[in-house]
Amino acid sequence: MTVEELQARESIRDTLAQYNHSGDRGRVAELAACFTRDGVLDLEKDDAARGREAIETRLARVVWKTKAQSEKPRVRHHVSSIKIELEDPEHARVRSYFVVFTDIGLDHWGSYEDRFRAVSGTWLIEHRHVRVDGVSSPQSMAAEFLKNQTTR
Repeated sequence: MTVEELQARESIRDTLAQYNHSGDRGRVAELAACFTRDGVLDLEKDDAARGREAIETRLARVVWKTKAQSEKPRVRHHVSSIKIELEDPEHARVRSYFVVFTDIGLDHWGSYEDRFRAVSGTWLIEHRHVRVDGVSSPQSMAAEFLKNQTTR
């Protein structure tokens, strides 16, 4: 493995961490900045958001329905089994699993299937396909989303 490949892999891991830390803290603009300007967020069986502004708007709609608006819920994404396949010096495919914990405990889980692109030395998400495999309860922050998946 070359130094350039190691740098690419570490930059990709850093972007993955930034995405999840930003989302967990409700910093949707910072999360959207993890995408290329024309990036796509594809929530399985939901409308895909194209471009940073659309991604920010789409994710701002994800609201913890059982909490008062003034309260920030505790959300923690844990990402694992990150598989990075460098296709060339500017493109990579990345697959990983996630599990999310909230105030109710285990909330939901699934996988990310990503395409990354190097932009000015930083690896950003060009396309993210999110698959939610399950939720732990009807109060889960992803329960309504998963319900909508089965009705489309």
